[in-house]
Amino acid sequence: MSKARHIVIWIGGLALLAATLVDTFAVIGRHIGLPLTGSIELMQAVVLVSGSIGLVVATWDLSHARVRIVVERLSPAARRVADVLSDLLTLAFVLALLAGSVWLSADLWNGHEQSELVGVPWLVLRLIANVCLFACAVLLAARLVRPSQRDPA
Repeated sequence: MSKARHIVIWIGGLALLAATLVDTFAVIGRHIGLPLTGSIELMQAVVLVSGSIGLVVATWDLSHARVRIVVERLSPAARRVADVLSDLLTLAFVLALLAGSVWLSADLWNGHEQSELVGVPWLVLRLIANVCLFACAVLLAARLVRPSQRDPA
């Protein structure tokens, strides 16, 4: 496992642990009469980070969900075509998401948006999402350019 991949996985894992801690303290706080103000806003932030990193790692590891019941019945040549078409469609989808997200980020760049209770800056979260979508697009494009990176199964 490369050091960069290892670091990315740790960041995503720490974000999941942070989400667990925030939710745990929020539930305990509600039951003892000391609610954690802004816990939902904090959860939104850490779930965005962990989910975005999860997409990058799944793309990096070629481990996105697949319907193998159909693909496994194809001949090797047809399977390669299906894999390329799958990667092309996934790349088109990721690029569409990235285009929309960049558009929103550019439109609201000077909006100084932040959450109401805690003040989580939405611009930072949009930038994290954009960077992760861009990384997914690069990984998918690299797979299309170099078929040796494709899943042999």
